Amino acid sequence: MSKHDKYTAPRTLTNPQASAKSIEEELNIPSAEDRLHVVENWYQTNSKMVNYALIGILAIVVGVFGYKYYIGGQSKKANDAIFRAQTYYNIDSINWALNGDGNNLGFKKIADKFSGTPAGNLANYYAGICCLKTGDFANAEKYLKKFDGKGTLVTNVAKGALGDALMEQGKTDDAIKQYLDAASDDENLLISPLYLERAGIAYELKNKTAEAIATYKKIKEKFPQSQQARNMDKNLARLGVYSVE
Repeated sequence: MSKHDKYTAPRTLTNPQASAKSIEEELNIPSAEDRLHVVENWYQTNSKMVNYALIGILAIVVGVFGYKYYIGGQSKKANDAIFRAQTYYNIDSINWALNGDGNNLGFKKIADKFSGTPAGNLANYYAGICCLKTGDFANAEKYLKKFDGKGTLVTNVAKGALGDALMEQGKTDDAIKQYLDAASDDENLLISPLYLERAGIAYELKNKTAEAIATYKKIKEKFPQSQQARNMDKNLARLGVYSVE
């Protein structure tokens, strides 16, 4: 045998005519029976772990499909419930919209009972606006903070309304942050100048004159056709900045 051959397996069997069983024995390959015993022994040792893993996987699969089925049913119920509350809101029956009429749920209950559904999320927005209208500013803050406006048409309105609720509670710095966030879309010619103006007023209340001036100037420059822009020369003059036009 050469120097290199001792590191390799034999190229031929000692007995080429040997049976399959004797070949396995000669190459020291475990038989199928031996391999089965190994698997059985491993399973007996680890059976509890294996069973728990299988149960866990099954629970996840069942849970995912069960949750989707549950949410689907809940979404329909939530949509039916919020329709009635929205009807009351649209006719300015704020109390019934918020708290229900005895037979139908109001936004508060819908937000709580159907919290995992889109309608339940939207109910947080409506509940916050209703509380703002009724002067319950702490609850307005609570519901508006729960509302996830991402992808909705009212996301910036909700941020601005949260700013109003905070302002009413004397949380002026937090309100300014919400107003600026609500006004962050330069393409929104209706909402952004409205909340920029409120941010400017809040800055004035905090005696942050430079910030107020910068905010008012932004309204003039970016939203010159807005209703708010009409008041900016007056606001700026109050702060010592006069138009040269």
